[in-house]
Amino acid sequence: MTSHLDLRPLWAATSIAVIGATERVGAMGRLPLEYLIKHGFDGFIAPVNPKGGEIFGMEAFASMASVPQHIDLALIMVPAQLVKDAVRDCADAGVNVAIVMSSGFAEVDKEGAAAQQELVDIARTKGMRIVGPNCIGSVGGAHKVLATFSPVFSSESTPLPDGRIALVSQSGALGFGALSLGLERGVPIGIAITTGNEADVTATEVAVQLAQDPDVDAVVMYVESLGNLDSLAQVAATKPIAILKAGRSAAGAEAAASHTGALASPDKVVSAALKQYGIARVDNIDELLDVASMFASERIIGGPGVGIVTTSGGSGILAVDAIEKEGLVLANLDQSTVSDLEQIVPSYGNATNPVDVTAAVMAEPGLFERCVDRLADDPAVNAIVACFAVLVGKDVDRIATALHELRDRTGLPVAAVRTGAAALAPEGAEVLKRAGVPVYPTPERAVAALRALVTANTRVSRSFNVLSPSEIPTPSPGASEKELKELLAKSGLPIPESILVSEAAQVLNAVDTVGGRAVLKAVVPGLLHKSDAGGVVLDVTTERAVKTFTTLKAMGGDVLVERFVPGGIEVLVGISGSSMGPVLTVGVGGVLTEIVASASVRLLPVDRVDIEQMISETALDQLLAGARGSQPSDRKALVTLIETLAHGVRNWPTGCELDINPVTVLERGCWVLDAAYVSPQTD
Repeated sequence: MTSHLDLRPLWAATSIAVIGATERVGAMGRLPLEYLIKHGFDGFIAPVNPKGGEIFGMEAFASMASVPQHIDLALIMVPAQLVKDAVRDCADAGVNVAIVMSSGFAEVDKEGAAAQQELVDIARTKGMRIVGPNCIGSVGGAHKVLATFSPVFSSESTPLPDGRIALVSQSGALGFGALSLGLERGVPIGIAITTGNEADVTATEVAVQLAQDPDVDAVVMYVESLGNLDSLAQVAATKPIAILKAGRSAAGAEAAASHTGALASPDKVVSAALKQYGIARVDNIDELLDVASMFASERIIGGPGVGIVTTSGGSGILAVDAIEKEGLVLANLDQSTVSDLEQIVPSYGNATNPVDVTAAVMAEPGLFERCVDRLADDPAVNAIVACFAVLVGKDVDRIATALHELRDRTGLPVAAVRTGAAALAPEGAEVLKRAGVPVYPTPERAVAALRALVTANTRVSRSFNVLSPSEIPTPSPGASEKELKELLAKSGLPIPESILVSEAAQVLNAVDTVGGRAVLKAVVPGLLHKSDAGGVVLDVTTERAVKTFTTLKAMGGDVLVERFVPGGIEVLVGISGSSMGPVLTVGVGGVLTEIVASASVRLLPVDRVDIEQMISETALDQLLAGARGSQPSDRKALVTLIETLAHGVRNWPTGCELDINPVTVLERGCWVLDAAYVSPQTD
């Protein structure tokens, strides 16, 4: 794919051809011309129609070959059966980018998919890029590019996109619908691009080039599929980016055979991967636009600590709840801050975070300003959420001015919450918008937008230095637990001593050899969850050894006799495949793995910082610290084990699964007690 070629004509074209141009009312080829003329496109427009003549007072050209100047962007708007010739004509004419707006290709059937590929093959011979087919187009930029037939711009009330936020959408109708909502709300979206079937150009490629544009401050996206995230990581490294990823539901998905596969659902992997790369994930269109407003404020956030100032105790409580839900931190104010606030806030208010200035803010000018200024100066505060249940009249101007000045003085992100009907202060939103302060109707939405800003500001580039960089050999397909553990042991992982026995006469000596207390396990090909099948018996001494062996042997295989390691915190560590690369899963292990379902996932590679964060995101954090008065477990040893494993399997085949469950973590050290491997060949 020639992804290096310039896609900027989608929003920066200075010459546009409309192939299939017409004045006929209701025709698809009419609308782009109307829009370009109406909104003042400042470049060259070439209507292309075999009949020639004039269209909207402009010379119409019979073919692309007769257009007298170079064309940056061509809009192909002819029936599907004519698209192939149109693409060839554009490629021969040296067009940079062609948007195929016609439908009837891969979205229809296999024949359409084959025809779609032909379009790409033709374009590539001349270095032309194709957007679509089945695409609604793109709008925005300094030249007022309106390369679309979307009915959004048929309305007299629809303003021209204006701002430094770029919206990219795989879905045309949804993308332009979101744009219209954003324009209605005053979200400064200046560019919107849809990509349709993505036969050639993808939404990710568009985002990468938008991020390189100095007139774009941030990118927000709607996507239906995600592959390798390296390209989006390029975007996140330079500009804030938020993604609405469709298809969160697990409906229709087949669960993997291993515990790891069950816990590392595709959607959970997507969320973890995006967060790793500093890409904010949102759940719906409202949230996508909320985040766009926050990104547009051009703020950098230095941490997760949030200070709240409110005129309503209820709003403050809702904001605190949202902070916990979103994984942010309610800033713990310095005592000097609290003391100063106590001198400002009425006695019936609250001087600790959340700071409740009460309705007195309406009657005492300057009260709000003094409170919010002092709160913002506290070193624990990285952002301000200002909540107002009702705000009317001149109070709107006063509050907006205060928040604007605060933002400029401190550099802190500031979000305003106006929970009340717009009619109470019709000018309020516009005043706050002019002040550069994003406004939200509820505390929950403001805090969620701040969470996205925190994610986008935690882009960390690390080198992955490990204590043991050695590679663990790939197990053979169908490797037994014994064979797999021997490979792991050779790489330095802690594996209890074990002996594989096939006859009852061997079992007594085997139990004695491993220390007199053993775990006996049925070794049956294809049996991954031995405990569920009754294939594991703990703490077996010589008195019970023969009887236990006989029971397990009847399951159809040999029996593994392994040293019994009592106690400890049981942990699951697993590696599985995904469309974005290998995934590490860490969580509560043992028989409670899927009942407790407390696990964290990351794309590989990871380092010790990642692993520590993963543990902290699960119930293991408290368990390892010593729950209910028990002694702390050796967390450091567990982190080292996970690190060694994660880097050791880096070259294993794509799609394999490794399930180590449990690792038991003791007060000193940890042990791999069970392990299973599923290869792509035997999956």
